[in-house]
Amino acid sequence: MNRDIKQIVKQLTLNEKATLCSGSSFWTTHAVERLDIPSIMLTDGPHGLRKQAGDADHLGLNASVPSTCFPSAVGLASSWNRDLVQLVGETIGKEALAEDVAILLGPGANIKRSPLCGRNFEYFSEDPYLTGELAASHISGVQSQGVGTSLKHYAVNNQEHCRMTTDAVVDERTLREIYLTGFEKAVKQAQPWTVMSSYNRVNGTYASENEYLLNTILKEEWGHEGFVVTDWSAVNEIAASIAAGLGLEMPSSNGEGPRKIVEAVNGGELSKEKLDQSVERLLAIIFKAAENKRPEATFDSEQHHQIAREAARETMVLLKNEDDILPLNKNSRIAVIGELAEKVRYQGGGSSHIHPTQLDSPYEQMVLLTEADASVTYAAGYKLASDESDPILMKQAVEAAKAAEVAVLFIGLPDRYESEGYDRSHMEIPVNQSELIKAVAAEQPNLVVVLSNGSPIVMPWLDDVKGVLEAYLGGQAAGGAMADLLYGETNPSGKLAETFPQSVHHNPSALFFPGDGDRVEYREGIYVGYRYYDRKDIEPLFPFGYGLSYTQFKYTDLSLSDTQFKDTDRVTVTVTIRNTGTRYGQEVVQLYVRDQQTVVSRPDKELKGFSKIGLEPGAEGSVSFTLDKRSFAYYNVDLKDWHVESGSYDILIGSSSRSILLQQTVNVESTTTVPVPTFDRNTTLGELLANPKTMAVMSQLQGLAPQGAEEAQSDAISSEMIQASMKYMPLRALIPFTGGALTEETLSQLLAGLNAAVRQ
Repeated sequence: MNRDIKQIVKQLTLNEKATLCSGSSFWTTHAVERLDIPSIMLTDGPHGLRKQAGDADHLGLNASVPSTCFPSAVGLASSWNRDLVQLVGETIGKEALAEDVAILLGPGANIKRSPLCGRNFEYFSEDPYLTGELAASHISGVQSQGVGTSLKHYAVNNQEHCRMTTDAVVDERTLREIYLTGFEKAVKQAQPWTVMSSYNRVNGTYASENEYLLNTILKEEWGHEGFVVTDWSAVNEIAASIAAGLGLEMPSSNGEGPRKIVEAVNGGELSKEKLDQSVERLLAIIFKAAENKRPEATFDSEQHHQIAREAARETMVLLKNEDDILPLNKNSRIAVIGELAEKVRYQGGGSSHIHPTQLDSPYEQMVLLTEADASVTYAAGYKLASDESDPILMKQAVEAAKAAEVAVLFIGLPDRYESEGYDRSHMEIPVNQSELIKAVAAEQPNLVVVLSNGSPIVMPWLDDVKGVLEAYLGGQAAGGAMADLLYGETNPSGKLAETFPQSVHHNPSALFFPGDGDRVEYREGIYVGYRYYDRKDIEPLFPFGYGLSYTQFKYTDLSLSDTQFKDTDRVTVTVTIRNTGTRYGQEVVQLYVRDQQTVVSRPDKELKGFSKIGLEPGAEGSVSFTLDKRSFAYYNVDLKDWHVESGSYDILIGSSSRSILLQQTVNVESTTTVPVPTFDRNTTLGELLANPKTMAVMSQLQGLAPQGAEEAQSDAISSEMIQASMKYMPLRALIPFTGGALTEETLSQLLAGLNAAVRQ
């Protein structure tokens, strides 16, 4: 149905407009019945539907309806599988449609600046390219079902400490390259119906009233077509937010927000045009949601559970497999140890907590996959609710391990260790779990550890175990997926979407996280995650992009459609992958770009492409990547745009950020006109000598070098020192060293000639 929204807005009273811009309850918008404007529901969460059962309470805390709990974003990102993430989105969209939910609050596209952030399990990656690609896939999946999404938390929301008031201070280049790129890609590729503004301030201004973020960048530069909604209770001053581009304040402010909007319009503090613009954007989405309602919609919960299991299999990462201890033999005597084997931790804490339709137990699922002669015993080993070791439980676990051929120990972070609302203070697992690993390893060398956690941990016990499977928070079917991977029903194919450091102190933000008081400075700049570890040459525990398989792959035949091109061209990169092992497997092929020589500080390499390919034993296939200007560009703050330097770039193909297997060099010509520099008395000789256009003018300086420079040799003054000093010497400094040959007058004439030369 086509509606003339501008005409509808003209019929609304000022009070009605103001009321529409604020929620009517915790989860719903206001209706205007006389104009057939319906109310719609927005609800959590990114990895499943969290819709409150019955009427919503004023805190949004009462029980939610059963829905399928899928792997959290930390796991979905580890699949590196756009199609899988889109399928998960489609499935969640179907459930939202069946529950009459118009907009799903997610996905989260915030960057994992620190492994300590309590909400990292809800975010995809430390890398903005990977984040943006997967967020776009998730959004496309949900919205294909006629349900909207809310891309969050925009922007620079990377910690829970003082999350509602902290001021995130970040320079423009870092903001653009690291913290906005994921959002930008998602908006441009998938057009989320809404974008959620974050709680925090960004460079002094609350995100919900930051005109630069909400209007200049999101609307004008990126072309976002929907409306901006606040995170719940994120509004500082509603009139300022509407003026900056906000569309909807959530949840209900019990009339306070609308009252302030009306007062601001009547008092001339908020223009009617800005309010109308916000209402128009809001109504466009409300009507779209109304047109997509399907009262007859249902979903098959068992089918969705199987999709959740399929997804969970690809999200888990095999970190260690010494002596090929995995996959397990189905006829072996296995000791399953750890309370997490029965009480699986399948999701993180906070607003995204799902009420699952069913829940797999890892232990029970392992028993189901064993052969008749196998023995699978269970021992708790520790109490999940405590950090203290229980001698009786530990003894029982050690005895069970000794009697088995292989011990599988399920450990990880309890809910109380990581959650929305607070950050972690360290990267350790509970002491009782680490002590249990040591005790079991002392008696059973064939030890496999299965991890359940939402963000990286340190592993001082790594040398004591032969196998490590990072299962993350795999959703309601995590237990079945763990069993599938442990017994080889499925071949692990996950790759880390974040770096696991050897120590929390190695993290680039360690000195500045979570900041001082209500201010956090992003002093590490663009060097986040692997970008930092590469440049500092710090060996991580496990690098970005890393993950093992039960088969092997060979990379060959790297080819490019062109090796010399302009930055406006697109280039196709193709590589052949062969499965040289004995079983089917999937490999994530990663493409990184390195600028060989740059005038600005840049990472050693940056992810610019990835593709997941599945191959039978002995089979080979090719994957292709398309590179464009952004693949080679950095954000130039002087140009206020993305800029490619002319020069050579390495195209790097690898199985992780630290395993580069193929490489080829290309030459890129920049088409950007860089602003002509203006030289002054403080311009250095080195800068002028490096510019071909000023070389001829510089010949005027012949004979004006510092007197005696050629002859000056002593233990204290070397020719190298003189050359370096002259390179960095400003023109004005030549005056006292030329014996009067260079004066202020001749310096002015020289500068006029230099500036004329570069403008010819």
